[in-house]
Amino acid sequence: MTTHVDLALDLPPRVENAGVGVHGSAGPHEVFRLPRLWQLHLYGYSGTLGLGGTRHPIRPGHVSLVPPDTEVHFHYDSARCEHLYAHFRLPGEGERRRVPVMQDADAEAGVLGGLLRQTVAAGAQSKARAAAELWTVLWRTTGLTAAETRPGSRHPALRTAVAYIEEHLAGPLTVPAVARAAGVSHTHLTRLFREDTGRTVVAYIRRRRMDRARHLLVASTLAIPAVAATVGVPDLQAFNKACRKELGASPRAVREQHGQPRG
Repeated sequence: MTTHVDLALDLPPRVENAGVGVHGSAGPHEVFRLPRLWQLHLYGYSGTLGLGGTRHPIRPGHVSLVPPDTEVHFHYDSARCEHLYAHFRLPGEGERRRVPVMQDADAEAGVLGGLLRQTVAAGAQSKARAAAELWTVLWRTTGLTAAETRPGSRHPALRTAVAYIEEHLAGPLTVPAVARAAGVSHTHLTRLFREDTGRTVVAYIRRRRMDRARHLLVASTLAIPAVAATVGVPDLQAFNKACRKELGASPRAVREQHGQPRG
């Protein structure tokens, strides 16, 4: 039974064709395969997709991913069925993401549809732009609601909290504010962070700030007071203390260890 596929997304896809597919007029059932290409569909109709001995209901807003050389059986519920599609190659060989063959894009359907239309529009003008648009679509499919039940996936509230923290590292961050953004209690959020990261929320925020500070100290010539402000710790004494605790050295020492001039 085929219920999931593995995507290697370390490199952008090579888009061979993308467009709007119209089916059903030739009959309620079609069978075909693409010997060398992946296929992605974003559906605007109802029906059934069958592959590998498994039948997947199709509903408007659902998105499917089918690997190369896979025979697919489409059953249509009406005489005119439209979907956005992309046929592509995946040249990457890195870490693979496990994704359901069929997912309900739900609130993301509009965003995915817009990106796929951009893929279609770019196809005749810029292969690189088309690849970039589709690459974004593929990455977004790895985070759809249906994927949350996969083993090892983070709790959705934790993902929301982490995203909120990353967006607000430069400003004041409190645990109650993060909990509100994630839609859970302070206690529940603390438990989620301890289970997933082994840290408290405060410790996680401090670590992420210092990770960003390390990057700016090593990769840029931004003055140290500016680095401190950029990562949300404008008090230089507190910034120096946090650097020593998380990075094992003062900001100047971290910078000098990597050959950067003092700032």
